[in-house]
This record gives sequence, C-alpha cells and structure tokens, in this order.
Amino acid sequence: MKIGLFVYVEQEDAPEVDKSIDQIAVALRRNGHEATIVLVHSDVNRFIAELQEQQFDLVFNLLEQFGEGNLGLVEATGLYQLLDVPFTGSGPGEIFLQQDKALSKKLLAYEKILTPDYAVFTAEADLETGGNLRLPLFVKPLQMDASFGIEAKRSLVRNTTDLMERVIEIHKQFGDAALCEQYIEGREFYVGILGNLEAVALPPIEMDFSKMPEGMPHVKDSNAKFNESSVEYKSTKPVVADLPDELRAKLQQVALNSYRALRLRDYARVDLRLTEAGDIYVIEVNANCYLEMESEYAMAAKAAGIAFDELIEKIVQLARERGKQAAKLRATVKESSKTSASEIPL
Repeated sequence: MKIGLFVYVEQEDAPEVDKSIDQIAVALRRNGHEATIVLVHSDVNRFIAELQEQQFDLVFNLLEQFGEGNLGLVEATGLYQLLDVPFTGSGPGEIFLQQDKALSKKLLAYEKILTPDYAVFTAEADLETGGNLRLPLFVKPLQMDASFGIEAKRSLVRNTTDLMERVIEIHKQFGDAALCEQYIEGREFYVGILGNLEAVALPPIEMDFSKMPEGMPHVKDSNAKFNESSVEYKSTKPVVADLPDELRAKLQQVALNSYRALRLRDYARVDLRLTEAGDIYVIEVNANCYLEMESEYAMAAKAAGIAFDELIEKIVQLARERGKQAAKLRATVKESSKTSASEIPL
C-alpha cells in the first residue's frame, strides 16, 4: 500500500519530528508498504492538496494537533473523512469525545465506569460539577493531551488559594478550561486496546514510582515524560504488571468497557488507578496513543507476543478493513437510493 504518515509540525523551517515517526515508517517499509512522511503545518489548503495530490491508499494519522485551537486535531481528522481518505485510528467524533474530558466522564459514568469526581472552571467563570469534591484536587487542562499543563508539584493542590491560582494559570497559558479532579491515591496502570469489533486488551503496564523522592506526588507529569534531566523522569519506570489473574482481568475489562463507551477505533490506551480498597478509576482514555517502540503501548503489545512491526501492520489492516466496510456501505446506500427513486411514480 502507498501510506502517508501525517505529522504536525509547528515550524516549517526547523521541524521537530518525534523519533516514533521514523520507527513507524521503517516498520511500514519492512512490512512491504511504500511509506512517505508528510509534515503538516497549519495551512489547511496545503493539507488538503497533499491529501488529493498524493493519492495515498491510507493515511497513518500521527497528528497530535493542528493549528492553535485546542480542537484542531478534531477538525483536521474530519478532513480525511470529507475527502474520503482512509486513515488509521479514531475519527473526529471519537477524538472529540475523548478530548473533552468532562464529556467523556459523563459517558463513562452512564456505563457505570468509575472516574474521579470533578469540576470544570471555564474562563467565563462558568462552573460545572460532577460529584462532591474534597481536597486535595488535581488540576489540568480540560482538552489537552500528552500531559501538557500537568506539573505534579503545582497540579496537585491542597487548598482553595492554590486551586484558584492554578485554574487561572491554565486559562492564561493554554486558553482552555480547567478540569479539577478528586486526586486518587493508588497504583497507576495503562491498558492498551487493539481492535474494533473483536477488540482485545493487552497486558497491563504499571508505572513504578518506587524511586520517587518522599513527598513527591506519584504522577507521571510532563517532566516525567519529556524532561530527561528531571527527578521525575529518573524516578519513574513503566513495567509489565505482575498481577493475579483476577485483578488483571478486571483492569482489562474496565479498559475495554471504556474503549467501547467512547466508540474508539483501531487502538487506544486507557489510564487507570487502583485504590487500596480495590476500586478501579479511569483517569484518562487516549485515542491514537503514542506508538514509540519503548512506549507503554508497544511494551504491552510485546508482552502479548506482538512485535513492533507486527503491531504497526495490525493497525494498518484494522484501518484498511474499516475503509472497505465503509465503501461497501456507501455503495449499498447509493444503490438503494437509486432503486427507491426509480420506484416513485411519475
């Protein structure tokens, strides 16, 4: 197949491309595909031109944002559908559901899936609550991913003064509403999901906080993810969880239920917290999650016996099959409409 890897870059003249992009491109080529990396900027016309001129059989959608708006990824992904270009991962509707964390909480709650009680503070001073809140609270942007705006020392607030200061900082820095959640003490797990109608949960990955200095919150924040010189980065390590079969099955079932509740497609990762009492809380659901070879998702796939190249091929084939089914459905609807029209008496 001719596959385009679409990647967003903020600066065209000096693009910074994550190492995962090359890894995925190499895996696609080893699997026999023609893989082209397409760097996308905020120019919509150029974005559309690339899609129309290149005539890709499939887009491997690696966009994490588009333009300056918090929902730009939703809009950009919608272009694939409008232009009838098959693509990997969740569509604009599914991405919107998981990106608006308050909305996703409501959908999960409807399915009786536990999430932390919360409140949302908008820049217009509107307040939305979902449960009875008690300090300490964890404060983060409502619509942003990849731990942007999450700094453990400042995001975990223990009094109302710090709470309001952090809310205002998020409004100013990110132009986003602030999501304030009940802080859930406990073990942190990541469960990857792969598939559609027959989706499967991969082995849980646990975040090891055992080397975290005393007094520091056990949270994988932006420093722990991106700042290799930070204490947080050096003190956290993902490991394949060693769990009793029953507990492993419970974590996987909660993750699967969350994946289905938000109608996600192809692949995703669900972040969970397990309390001492045995309650499992969904902290976040990540559509189109990070696929770097050493990421939690790839680590889980490897633990399930799925090598990296095979994982990338499975995602490609899942998207390809969806594209075939969608094309078949459109053809059926089109043919049905013609037949119906011919039966109308003149």
